Amino acid sequence: MPIRISADFSAETLQTRREWNDIFKILRGNNFQPRILYPAKLSFRHDGEIKAFQDKQKLREFIITSPALQETLKLPSETKKQRFTKP
Repeated sequence: MPIRISADFSAETLQTRREWNDIFKILRGNNFQPRILYPAKLSFRHDGEIKAFQDKQKLREFIITSPALQETLKLPSETKKQRFTKP
């Protein structure tokens, strides 16, 4: 019996992908090799380790501990609050 793997394109999944999109682009642009895992989880390489986050609050807490990431992930001030405060 063949095993089939299909992508989850539910409305919830698509919305989650949109919420992470800006951060994902910044990480990709800085060669962090980001990945979106499902259920929605963002992962990327940092200092040789893979970091994974299911929500933006955990990502925010991690960023606070790394000045290099704080600089890399600087976002325009008018959208910064929106990107990191969405549930």
